[in-house]
Amino acid sequence: MKLGFIGMGNMGLALAEGFLHSGLLSPADLAAFAPNREKLQKNAARLGFIPCKTAHEAVAFADVVIMACKPQQIEGVLNELGDALSGKALLSVALGWDYARYAAKLPSTRIQFVMPNTPAAVGEGVFLFEEQNSLQSEEKQALAALFEALGTVITLPSHLMGIGGALSGCGPAFVCMMIEAYADAGVKYGLTREQALKMTAATVGGTAKLLLETGKHPGELKDAVCSPGGSTIKGVTALEQAGFRANCISAIDAIMKK
Repeated sequence: MKLGFIGMGNMGLALAEGFLHSGLLSPADLAAFAPNREKLQKNAARLGFIPCKTAHEAVAFADVVIMACKPQQIEGVLNELGDALSGKALLSVALGWDYARYAAKLPSTRIQFVMPNTPAAVGEGVFLFEEQNSLQSEEKQALAALFEALGTVITLPSHLMGIGGALSGCGPAFVCMMIEAYADAGVKYGLTREQALKMTAATVGGTAKLLLETGKHPGELKDAVCSPGGSTIKGVTALEQAGFRANCISAIDAIMKK
């Protein structure tokens, strides 16, 4: 499968790096166009993909076009491409551009909206596939397998893509804030920055893996660490008094407000 990227910013790079890291695609299977030619050339030299001079060139190369530019740029890109996307498969990772929005503009294009997150670059991404799509069955299977090599694929109905994206797409920022805060506490009490960040990040990653692999409720795993009168329950109490869980919900509320 040959992929042609339109846009090669942070998310496009994360996906390209993830696909290559998985070993399922080679650099020769990837081409990309981005308006910042200098940055595109540097990334192409580093990763080995084919840099394209125009969006038309990337589309002509591809079996599947990946729309990875900024949402506000897509209207202009579609106008520029004209009929070039007719008969093509288009996978879009641009927020706000779902199946219905594309289908109204590209009736002859097969469309799949996917909401990814940045851990895709290290094979630990979360990819939300919109249930409504017009891909051929073999295309959908091939793309799902490709993305599963980069992490977790979850299919959601259109009306749940917003909240799904709030959790998985914005979540890495919130997790990084938490890691940074606990690392600051570690430095406060004598650890080096490197030590504090490494142990905190590893603890977060290990705990998440434990939860996913055991299928246990997070409250059960929390309780297993909280011995009577112990240090952990004292810390849990302090977090509850500070409104930790309510503040987490409030962050999602802020995203979901229209």
